[in-house]
Amino acid sequence: MAVTAAMVKELREKTGAGMLDCKKALTETNGDMQAAIDFLREKGIAKAAAKGDRIAAEGLTAVAVDGNKATLVEVNSETDFVAKNEKFQTLVSDVANAVLASGATTVEEALASEFVAGKTLETHIQEEASTIGEKISLRRIAILEKADDAVFGTYLHMGGRIGSVVIIDGTTDETVAKDVAMHVAAARPLYATRDEVSAEEADREKKVLTEQALNEGKPANIVEKMIAGRMNKYFEEICLVDQTFVKDADFKVGKYVESKGGRVNSFVRFEVGEGMEKREENFAEEVMNQLKK
Repeated sequence: MAVTAAMVKELREKTGAGMLDCKKALTETNGDMQAAIDFLREKGIAKAAAKGDRIAAEGLTAVAVDGNKATLVEVNSETDFVAKNEKFQTLVSDVANAVLASGATTVEEALASEFVAGKTLETHIQEEASTIGEKISLRRIAILEKADDAVFGTYLHMGGRIGSVVIIDGTTDETVAKDVAMHVAAARPLYATRDEVSAEEADREKKVLTEQALNEGKPANIVEKMIAGRMNKYFEEICLVDQTFVKDADFKVGKYVESKGGRVNSFVRFEVGEGMEKREENFAEEVMNQLKK
């Protein structure tokens, strides 16, 4: 029986297994959907897929660097307990190295890339998820590339709960770059410089600040001067180069880097689970539910 794309899609939705694994299962079972599900379960590929409706909002970030290229990845698990497991930590590190080696620029490309001969990265993650016993997913990746006269700074906080990578141009001083990466992890900048803030966002903030000043009863003729000062403060909160350096309050980050002969180019910061819904855990209830099964 010919295996169609619709059949592969259906099997993937039912099991959570990778596309190639689903196609192989359907081919091996002559298109029998239930037999294909059983085939995947026997191989351990569909075991974790039964947890597909669970929220994987814990996990770790990891960094991989090779020459002038670096990648930052976030791999999610369901529980913080698993995130502390050595097997999971090894998986996250392997994923970062595989993503960097693959040349992928999106999660979809990374998952479809070859992890080892005959096996995709997606399949490898599914197999590890089956062994670990939790839903595990590659949530996002970032790829950075620097010039020869630039340096990467990398930092993982709390074992990888927060990961950051920065590029500092005009220097090869890794200590400076790492200090800035630590600052990024701690201070949560949204942009590297003011130039990256869209005109729309800046105008919206200016409008809000103007209304605030007018509502405070400030005279209209001095509101404009007040707004200029408040906008500067706004940029100092969200732009890396304008933030007060966490390791030396006498410096803004940009000026600190310049004092070392460099210039901030760009950065990426991932914090595990940011923007995701997290389950409210009731450990006692979870144990009782397990005992009833």
